[in-house]
Amino acid sequence: MQQKEKGDQPPETKKKHVRRTTIILEEEERKFIDKLIKEGKEPGLKQLIYKMLDVYRSMMIYDWKYPGEYYAGISRVAFINIEFVSTLLQYIPADQHHEVGRKAGEAAKISMDATLNLNTTDKERWPEVFKRLRIHGLGDFLQRDKYIVIKAPYINDLELQRGYLEVLLGTTLEARTTTPPYIYEITT
Repeated sequence: MQQKEKGDQPPETKKKHVRRTTIILEEEERKFIDKLIKEGKEPGLKQLIYKMLDVYRSMMIYDWKYPGEYYAGISRVAFINIEFVSTLLQYIPADQHHEVGRKAGEAAKISMDATLNLNTTDKERWPEVFKRLRIHGLGDFLQRDKYIVIKAPYINDLELQRGYLEVLLGTTLEARTTTPPYIYEITT
């Protein structure tokens, strides 16, 4: 029988060393955070910081150029408002929206493959693809059996969305709704 040395503990009871970081906030920043917490928009400071770090990681914001623009791998990303996108779409003939969506889907497919090594046509990887689309603000994408649902789509154009997803996912879709939330049936 071996005798335990004083201070020896089984591995499961040893404490991990936790690194602590102090963040000093300006008064205006702290008031803003306190307001978010008071209004119930955030549960607490620690949770808010975790959420911010998750967004930072998820969006791959490693290469900021200046506020509002960054690179995510090979893709330059900028925050733009929906009015800008809607105005652009008004000047594209409606019969071309599907083809425009297909071209955009091809660009997204190449970007996700090159940046994330993500084969977007592999159905097993679709949850990762949908997460990436959500992170980039395009809406909430879900797969339910043989249907793809887009809740709160950023681009409110049925045909553009269909073309985009068909090329990105390597499938054929048939629209089952004409207004959001969009529901597409996977036909191939």
